[in-house]
Amino acid sequence: MSVTVVRHPLLQHKLTHVRSATTTTDNFRRLVREIAAMLAYEVTRDLPTELVEVTTPIAACRSPVISGKKLCLVSILRAGNGMLDGMIDLLPGARVGHIGLYRDPQTLAPVEYYFKLPEDIGQRRVIVVDPMLATGNSAVAALGRLKVAGATSLELVNLLAAPEGIRTVQAAHPDVPITVAAIDERLDEQGYIVPGLGDAGDRLYGTR
Repeated sequence: MSVTVVRHPLLQHKLTHVRSATTTTDNFRRLVREIAAMLAYEVTRDLPTELVEVTTPIAACRSPVISGKKLCLVSILRAGNGMLDGMIDLLPGARVGHIGLYRDPQTLAPVEYYFKLPEDIGQRRVIVVDPMLATGNSAVAALGRLKVAGATSLELVNLLAAPEGIRTVQAAHPDVPITVAAIDERLDEQGYIVPGLGDAGDRLYGTR
């Protein structure tokens, strides 16, 4: 399945400030939210529409509204919540799910600690959000759990991705499209994206 890199100049400008080690927690949080909203524009550009009757102050006309499957945004905790806010700004009617995963520091394997979704997940288009696609292990685990829960229309949205993470997700879930703001060089020996932006969760919540 395809990988889309959103190269809009305004988004890339904001991403540069997100990368900077001197960006404060409050500005980092704001910028991630703004970038997430811009990514939401890209990932929803193919939403189906239908024409409805509407009366303006001047005349009646037929105008498009969104139709088809309803949306569900699924955040991979905890860093995914930083993107979730920006997505909800743009898509306030979307339902929200959460998958709690943390990366074992020794094996880099994901460990699940929370899972909550809308009951009708199988009837919704699901957008999974997480700032970093590093090893890809957490994304693979999250997408797998969503499929078991009944999700049939899935896509993944990240701020940054490493080539290794993209390959891992595509190998396990070739049917899931990926949308990112940038693809970086590689992973380091600790599994962090290089040059990346550090630990997104720590920078969002000021925990380090």
